[in-house]
Amino acid sequence: MSHEPIADFETGTLRGTGVGPLLERFPDVRRIAVLRGGGLGDLMFALPAMQALAACYPKAEVVLLGTPVHAALLAQTHSPVHRVQVLPYARGVRPGPEDPAAQTEFFARMRAENFDLAVQLHGGGRYSNPFLLRLGARYTVGLRTPDAARLDRSIPYVYYQHEPLRALEVAGLAGAVPVDLEARLRPSEEARHAVRELLDMGGTNPGALVTIHPGATDPRRRWPVDSFVQVAAAAAADGSRVLIVGDEADKALAEEIVRLADSVDGAVSSMAGRLSLGELTALLAASDVMVGNDSGPRHLAQAVGTPTVGIYWVGNAISAGPLGRTMHRLHLSWVTNCSVCGVDVTQVGWTAERCSHDESFVAQVMPEAVYADVRDLTAMSLLLRDK
Repeated sequence: MSHEPIADFETGTLRGTGVGPLLERFPDVRRIAVLRGGGLGDLMFALPAMQALAACYPKAEVVLLGTPVHAALLAQTHSPVHRVQVLPYARGVRPGPEDPAAQTEFFARMRAENFDLAVQLHGGGRYSNPFLLRLGARYTVGLRTPDAARLDRSIPYVYYQHEPLRALEVAGLAGAVPVDLEARLRPSEEARHAVRELLDMGGTNPGALVTIHPGATDPRRRWPVDSFVQVAAAAAADGSRVLIVGDEADKALAEEIVRLADSVDGAVSSMAGRLSLGELTALLAASDVMVGNDSGPRHLAQAVGTPTVGIYWVGNAISAGPLGRTMHRLHLSWVTNCSVCGVDVTQVGWTAERCSHDESFVAQVMPEAVYADVRDLTAMSLLLRDK
């Protein structure tokens, strides 16, 4: 039996250590394209790699080939990304109704950019590597499964790997040393001002502000409503102001939590569907603690430096959990089989197809344990704020 090489590059001289091989820099790099589609969480996973690339090539422009939500967020925050080019709908890169003419126009514009380096951070490369190669960049690096098109330098795509570290390992192929292991973002002053007015916080010294995001794209990652209700009610009873956040799709869920928490004097309220992404970022930065499932807003709260309490299925914790535990606590569900059909869910997305059932993987996580961490992190935040 023949085997694929574990990595596709000429090793030459390895310069120090990063996350995986740290290879020689490419010469004369002035414009870098980074391919990463998906949602908010996917962007957070890619930011450390883009920070490393920006530091490695300080004269280069970093252009993210991303999605509308990436463009909206980065337009209202400070980040290592100079520009966002929104991807066309394309199989395996940005799901949606494909338009061949739109794709042709996109690639014509991208080739006119004359990218020196193109970096593939979007999965194993079956679809994303051919997409990247159509940019016409002088050099290409990225991830690769055995059936994917070859790039100039690539490393194997292995399903269970921490996503930000995976992206940093790719950046190392271009000679980029990690600057930070986790995403860092700063909300704009305009967004901060809007949130101060929204919360009526100007010139006051409010008590603890706890934000809760109960949604997740995959329903199996969602903690039950009643569990969020118990945490919200406990925080309100302890004197915290509790805000439920989310997008339009989360509004009904947020309003149900507010109704069931039945807090005194409106201590639990909803802002779901009321905030721009920049305002959400500023609100999370103003919060003392954020509670959420494995979802974009939890990753965003982490990126702006707010302590978080996350409810995670163990497989997602491997790929998307925070690295530290001083400011970020995890409560894990160790479910390994679907409760309805018994399929091994540890293989889903790797060697098995997803079953049709949406039962929560994280229902077993106990609200009392989650709130104990909320209380501890709230006390830490208030202590730091008073110093």
